[in-house]
Amino acid sequence: MDQNELQYWVALNQISSIGAATMKKLYNYFPDFATLWLESTETDLLSAGLDSKNAELLLTRKHLIEPAAEMEKLLKENITAITIADPEYPSALKEIHHPPALLYCKGNLDLFRSECLAVVGTRHMTPYGSQMAEQFTVELVANNLTTVSGLALGIDTIVHHTTIKNNGYTIAVLGSGLDQKNLYPSSNRSLANNIVAQNGLIISEFPLGTLPLRHHFPIRNRIISGLSRGTLVIEAGESSGALITAKYALDQNREVFAVPGNITNPYSIGPNNLIKQGAIAVSNVVDILDSLNLKSVSASAPRQKPTPANDQEKIILTHLNLEPIHFNDLRRRTGLTASDLNAALSMLEITGKIKNAGAGEYIVNYH
Repeated sequence: MDQNELQYWVALNQISSIGAATMKKLYNYFPDFATLWLESTETDLLSAGLDSKNAELLLTRKHLIEPAAEMEKLLKENITAITIADPEYPSALKEIHHPPALLYCKGNLDLFRSECLAVVGTRHMTPYGSQMAEQFTVELVANNLTTVSGLALGIDTIVHHTTIKNNGYTIAVLGSGLDQKNLYPSSNRSLANNIVAQNGLIISEFPLGTLPLRHHFPIRNRIISGLSRGTLVIEAGESSGALITAKYALDQNREVFAVPGNITNPYSIGPNNLIKQGAIAVSNVVDILDSLNLKSVSASAPRQKPTPANDQEKIILTHLNLEPIHFNDLRRRTGLTASDLNAALSMLEITGKIKNAGAGEYIVNYH
């Protein structure tokens, strides 16, 4: 799309009441958005399908917006605006209900043409959830899939970070504008910048200056699932936003995968319930690839417990798994004295064979 026409798309998207559905009505009615912006009357807007309130708001607000200035802001932030009328717009996203009319993008646009899988979950993950997120992400990257997530704390962060660490490609979908001051959470601003630096992509349907308001995040979840062949839920509580993403995936006729979890863990309620409702239970990435009819490039080797260096380590590792075990419980199970157990755990942690899960609890570090 030429820059003259694009500036009016960008300007229209600055008006918060003009959502994806309204943009579609306007696109279908007017020959181009330059005509809409420069020549439209209230009668034209009503004929396009807008109600009188939105028609009046558009006519009022457009006098406060300078299209060329909005384009200049994008240029300064190295952000590309892609409209649904552009060939670069992701084809998978066009298939969903109310696709965003415009995407703000920073990074590698070629990822829109790659095989994508959404990986989502709770912000309050357990050590088990953390390890599963890392394990599945490593396997997805090894099989040339682009990971898609929401840059939130918890599972999302692990997915993006692990993808980059393993030289893979990841897309982060935001619930705010892409300008630095509004990237959310603020603790992940460096991660967002690293995603772009490592040939990944961050995107949003919200214009620059948009705050990370609570109601934006459920809306953006339809984009996470819409870009992807399927959605994998690692851990999620009963009200987790990850379940909203899974519902969008089902509505979009995409596959939903879930990692089964301990029934006593509140963050396993989400994936376990999804499985009851028909989601595909998965234990490795091959389960996902088979369901999507994708060829496995790298078969998932079973993850092995670390090799103990002595009898004490052997006893301890026998009782450790991905579910956290408290020091006192471990002492009772192994029969070791507190001092011997403490010394052995310290050495196991130093050598990377176990992880301290906090609050005096430990888990094994599978390889």
